[in-house]
Amino acid sequence: MLLKDEVAMLQRVPLFSAIDPTKLKLLAFTSDRVSYSAGQILFRQGDEGDAAYVILSGRADILVDSDSGPIKVAELEPNSIVGEIAILCNSSRTATVRAASPLEVLRIRKDHFLRLMREFPEMTIEILRVLADRLSHTTADLIDARSTK
Repeated sequence: MLLKDEVAMLQRVPLFSAIDPTKLKLLAFTSDRVSYSAGQILFRQGDEGDAAYVILSGRADILVDSDSGPIKVAELEPNSIVGEIAILCNSSRTATVRAASPLEVLRIRKDHFLRLMREFPEMTIEILRVLADRLSHTTADLIDARSTK
């Protein structure tokens, strides 16, 4: 894929849609394009948060550890971002991400991701929206799970 194609893909990610294309070109250039086969792990719950990943093609499962084994809590599709929570909280990964199909991602290193947030407050606002939406869905799922017991 050409650099201009990666920029076009990044523009479709809500997090990056308001960022100037020249800045996205720099982000795409400094990021790593990585391919995974179905079943391969991008990162594991508990790993250090060193990068965020933008799904360019394919699907990935988000899994959390439980006493009865891993539980699938979400599925990611193209134009999704994953791994940003560990970067923002300076903490370990909260879940495992595994390729559900052949997967192409753009791996954005922590330092580049944080620099973008400083330079583009609108990106920071969008991240807050994404995280708030995830929290809202998680809370609703927890309420449903508790009410069925």
